[in-house]
Amino acid sequence: MKVVAFSGHSGAGKTTLVERLIPALKLRGQRVSVVKHAHHKFDIDHPGKDTHRHREAGAFEVVVASNQRLALMREFEQAAELSAHQLIAELYDGVDWVLVEGFKDSDLLKIEIWRSSTGRPVRYLDDDFVVAIATDSPDELPHETQRPILDLADVDGLADWLLSNANRFDYSFEMKT
Repeated sequence: MKVVAFSGHSGAGKTTLVERLIPALKLRGQRVSVVKHAHHKFDIDHPGKDTHRHREAGAFEVVVASNQRLALMREFEQAAELSAHQLIAELYDGVDWVLVEGFKDSDLLKIEIWRSSTGRPVRYLDDDFVVAIATDSPDELPHETQRPILDLADVDGLADWLLSNANRFDYSFEMKT
């Protein structure tokens, strides 16, 4: 399994890039999973549905499955902030790539998404885990870097870069436990 994180400030285009990168990797024969951090309360269940009723009754976990998908909902008795590593451990082991979004302070290798138009500072100066920068404005990067500069609009180029550097992104569960 290969794991790469995408970091950057809100509005830089992380979600859009990940959304476009998934089919680009799939076209190259790769199975892709995503780990996404949400900064707010979210719900994938709906009042009145069986699974929601089970959760409301106090179930710690509810797994619902069909012949097309599976969903696991877990209720924390106390607020818990899971790490990217804990969430990766929840994924199916037969995946080729895990794309991680929203864990900017993690110790995962990252591609920083940066746009000068956001007016936000770069993160690569203070984050040794940033291995490349994807940007729409390479000439406006405020500081020189030896890291590869990738074209944010060239998703095929990014997918090819990931695959050609795949060994760099090898992930081992044993390393993280």
